[in-house]
Amino acid sequence: MSLLILGNLGPTEIILIVAIVLIFFGGKKIPELMRGLGNGIREFNEAKNNVKTEIEKGIKEKPADSNEKK
Repeated sequence: MSLLILGNLGPTEIILIVAIVLIFFGGKKIPELMRGLGNGIREFNEAKNNVKTEIEKGIKEKPADSNEKK
């Protein structure tokens, strides 16, 4: 799927993209941007895992609740 988004990027295009990013943000801002991106990805994965755990917990508890009502 990621290949569909990026298309066929060759080494020249990647170097050009990196150069443009350096020009826009400068060398000092890039580590801050990457750190923020990493924190965002980490938070997203934690939230995703929490939702998955809650759903699995709810699935396991639901049959037990329905048996108790009878």
